[in-house]
Amino acid sequence: MSKSDDKSPTIQVLERAFHLLDVLASYPDPVPLKQIAEQAGLHPSTAHRILNDLTIGRFVDRPEAGSYRLGMRLLELGNLVKARLDVRDAALGPMRELHKLTHQPVNLSMRQGDEIVYIERAYSERSGMQVVRAIGGRAPLHLTSVGKLFLAADDPARVRAYAARTGLAGHTRNSITELPALERELARVNQQGTARDDEELELGVRCMAAGIRDDQGNLIAGLSISAPADRLEEAWMDRLKATAMQISSALGYRPS
Repeated sequence: MSKSDDKSPTIQVLERAFHLLDVLASYPDPVPLKQIAEQAGLHPSTAHRILNDLTIGRFVDRPEAGSYRLGMRLLELGNLVKARLDVRDAALGPMRELHKLTHQPVNLSMRQGDEIVYIERAYSERSGMQVVRAIGGRAPLHLTSVGKLFLAADDPARVRAYAARTGLAGHTRNSITELPALERELARVNQQGTARDDEELELGVRCMAAGIRDDQGNLIAGLSISAPADRLEEAWMDRLKATAMQISSALGYRPS
């Protein structure tokens, strides 16, 4: 039995798709199907079928019949990865300094679909936090301080669509589970430029958050302090905003 015979059809298709992408990446201009198939060592009908699937997902673009090039979805994914790497690199030092001041967990989060994902944290075992979100952990936008920053940046129609998709499910008795209440909360976020989570994700834990922007002024991440409900100090908010601005400045953001 050959090595290739050991592989499932799904793995074979994935390998062929990756190979086709590599072939397209070696050309600056659209490439004819026949040339792509020859270089990939595939029958033209097989290459055509896989390329069509990749086109549906926008991984490949077909500018004219019979020719292909890399698609915009790859650029979007690449920019997302780049942003995460850049934000983490720029944020880690300032996050550690903020943690030294507060002695509470300082979290860096980004939006992914209808959730935020935690990508970095500065914390110590002395913080007294029994429940913390691990790096890579996720949480619904409407239940978190950083998530509210992203929702507040959406237009009202997109907020309504989010509410319809998720049903605004709650985790605690403090969770916001009705659209009018969420809209009022987001109006406050826009007015203040910061957001809070008042035991809405986890009982006994409160958070405050400020946004991080890139060189185009886009909200790309959020910085938050989480603490036991009776230990979160309002005086930390100014330092939190200053730290978020410091990170934004390192990414090239300049306030208008």
